[in-house]
Amino acid sequence: MLNEYRHMMFDYFIKKTRKIYYERKKKLKSIKNRKEAEKYQEIIREKIKKAFSPLPLAEKTPLNPKIAGIIKRNGYRIEKVIFESMPSCFVTANLYIPENSEGPFPAVVAPCGHSKEGKGEPKYQEFCQRLVHNGFLVLIYDPFDQGERDQYYFLPEKLPVKRDCCIAHNMIGKQMNLIGEFFGSYRLWDGIRAIDYISMRDEWDKKVLGITGNSGGGTLTTWLWANDERLNIAGPSCFITPFLYNLENELPQDSEQYPLGILGEGIELADFFISRVPFPLILLGQKYDYFDIRGFKEICEEVNFFYRIFDKEENFTYFIGNNTHGYWTDAQKAMVSFFCKIAGKKIVNEKPEIIIEKEENLFATKKGNVISEGSRPLYEIIREKAENIIRNRKKINEDELKKKIRKILSIPEIIDTPDYRVLRPVSIKGETIGRYAIETEENIWVILKRRKVERPYYLEVEEEINLYIPDISSEDEIRKIEGKSYDFFVDLRGFGESMPDLKRYFFHPYRYDYMFDGFYLLFGESYLGKRVYDALSVIKLLESLGSKRINLYGNKQGAIISIFVCLFSDLIKSATFKKLPYSFYSLIKSPYTKLPSSNFPKSILKITDIPEILDIVKKKTEIKLL
Repeated sequence: MLNEYRHMMFDYFIKKTRKIYYERKKKLKSIKNRKEAEKYQEIIREKIKKAFSPLPLAEKTPLNPKIAGIIKRNGYRIEKVIFESMPSCFVTANLYIPENSEGPFPAVVAPCGHSKEGKGEPKYQEFCQRLVHNGFLVLIYDPFDQGERDQYYFLPEKLPVKRDCCIAHNMIGKQMNLIGEFFGSYRLWDGIRAIDYISMRDEWDKKVLGITGNSGGGTLTTWLWANDERLNIAGPSCFITPFLYNLENELPQDSEQYPLGILGEGIELADFFISRVPFPLILLGQKYDYFDIRGFKEICEEVNFFYRIFDKEENFTYFIGNNTHGYWTDAQKAMVSFFCKIAGKKIVNEKPEIIIEKEENLFATKKGNVISEGSRPLYEIIREKAENIIRNRKKINEDELKKKIRKILSIPEIIDTPDYRVLRPVSIKGETIGRYAIETEENIWVILKRRKVERPYYLEVEEEINLYIPDISSEDEIRKIEGKSYDFFVDLRGFGESMPDLKRYFFHPYRYDYMFDGFYLLFGESYLGKRVYDALSVIKLLESLGSKRINLYGNKQGAIISIFVCLFSDLIKSATFKKLPYSFYSLIKSPYTKLPSSNFPKSILKITDIPEILDIVKKKTEIKLL
């Protein structure tokens, strides 16, 4: 498969992200005093809050906590805790309580990183024990799809969501998009309720309330630190590098790590820490981590700049270990030492006895899973929310519907006819295929192909043509279809010739199509909407060259794009949709779907669904469903 434009999407996003990156740098350099720094904080706090709105519930519900068992150890005990972050949504946790000294104690909440074992992961047990041996009350809890919180407990073991918590997170994340919600907000909510629980405990001293976590736990530490002002000390580990560095290093992240619109608002990762200056903070990194240590150092410099302005440099430090990714002992010791200093503890126990428990010994449930004990799977909660949205959705007129769809898909009006390049033709199945690169947006070229062309160096069209939007590659469609000379095929951005990956990896839930969708979300935009815009721009060009009627063919992903193209274009005479999902709701109704996240438009179910769009399209276009 030709993919001569395979770096196009990376280059596009890097240029787009660098522009914001340097504009932000310029703003930071203009800050000269505390008043200006506080104004900057005020602005970024509001933008961060917006990115995590709405939260799963408007009001907090009873935690209904229970202690399912106790483990006694030398100098501390572990309580096996279950609480409800939402009604019938159980969270499993371990509460480490010191027994060698009189309480109350400073407290630490510990969200887990992306380990299958959750709170039972050995390194996470180790840092909890280091803290409890130094007189801290520690609550470590399982995030969704980790530890005892596998949300797909009753599904077949062969499904990818059963094998990998990251894939499970990305599955529920894309389904949440359809109802306008963000998986990161649900993860944030679990953390907020964990803070509620530890705050209820008499063992807490009501003074020091810290948070620390590694990797995905570092993400949650960062999100919670910026969103819950009850926390007054933080130590995130092995997550800290700018969004730009992750992009340039081609590093995808989980769906909860793409807060909606945050980059579009000019916010970088450092701002989550800057928002809480001058409260005590230690940043933890490792030299050989895949989260780029250069970006870690850069963030440390930016954050330290604000602590200097506030004259609170003693409240900030950082640590860089000599390891790969992970919450290694050296970083744990640095964190504990800093937390002890802030808590006013003079003696730091650097060599406590560490006992790694078997994972099952730490279970708060009988079978090691909350679903088996009556917790509702998160996909059921989302499905119920979707049904309520559909039930209460008000019908609006066609013009208003089009405006709303344009807005949520971020599709601009096409004013000018796009420019195009004439590329070298290729031969497929013995046919000469003309190739034309159409510039639909700065740094974006979509590749239009015409089959059986005699004069490939001139883009010529008939009054009536067939236009094919493929699933992932126009070359595949050309090979399958016995076509005519007026058949045109188009590789929209990220498809075919601009696909950055090998074709066999396209549908992997943690590869580049997924990553680009995540970055569009960071910009508050829609990958699907951009592809629709590409197709409409191609049609604008074809119309300028003389086409008056288009027979549109959309296959699978191309079919989803095509229904929106038909909605906004009056040139479509007929449309054939192959393997079009019955509805967007059907993608939520099933707990698992392989369809890539780029086909799950944000908030679409709040205004319409595929059957309603088809009803409008039928009024002006002859349609066929295959």
